[in-house]
Amino acid sequence: MEGRHVKIKALIVDDEPLARERIRTLLAKEPDIEVVGECANGDEALAAMKKQPVDLLFLDVQMPEMDGFELLSRLGKDALPAVIFVTAYDQHAVRAFEIHALDYLLKPFKQSRFKEAVQRVRGQIGRRQTDEVSQRLLQLLSERKPAAVYLNRLTVRENDRVLLVKASQIEWIESAGNYVVLHVGKQNHILRETLAALEAQLDPKLFLRVSRSALVNLDQVRELQPLFKGEYVVVLLNGQQLPMTRGIRELEEKLRFS
Repeated sequence: MEGRHVKIKALIVDDEPLARERIRTLLAKEPDIEVVGECANGDEALAAMKKQPVDLLFLDVQMPEMDGFELLSRLGKDALPAVIFVTAYDQHAVRAFEIHALDYLLKPFKQSRFKEAVQRVRGQIGRRQTDEVSQRLLQLLSERKPAAVYLNRLTVRENDRVLLVKASQIEWIESAGNYVVLHVGKQNHILRETLAALEAQLDPKLFLRVSRSALVNLDQVRELQPLFKGEYVVVLLNGQQLPMTRGIRELEEKLRFS
């Protein structure tokens, strides 16, 4: 690029190894673009970009647990890089990209189409038009994802009674197969629901999955105690200790701003 000696730092985010390899191979032919990392899911991408901001993101739209749109929404408007979306056929997504003049690659894509998308984004970065592109990204995200409504209360059946349990009073939630156990003070309530399904209905600003089998109420967290090899234990206000196997950076971030 004329007048630019610093390489464009790019991150590849796709849950398919072959798709990541394809993009990496094609980028090897672009001397002004440096691939600083590859991620197989949204959590890895969030952690990578917090550690090292990037200029360009090759982002798969359809990924399990956290899709490309959710990843961007969780980055925040001040951290949005230039984005080239990568998607299998999705006429609604493609139409949205075209309306907002955003770059996308439709799998399987040819080298010529790839170079076209890269050249377009390269020009935007070179002309310092990333703020304008970020505004288009934000508009796309606001149109695709309505404001979420989360549960304030949960109904629990016990014998012939129906109890109302406030979400804010739940200390932590434990997975038990197709059931969950709500830990509320000295009481435990069993609910027929999977942990993943319930997690999607609870406010992520209040609850965080710390392991495959546990969700914690962030307001109930007293401290994090280190174990070994980067592992931690979450200690709640009531003294309950829960091993943490995921989301340490996200938990630290949420606790800092909650």
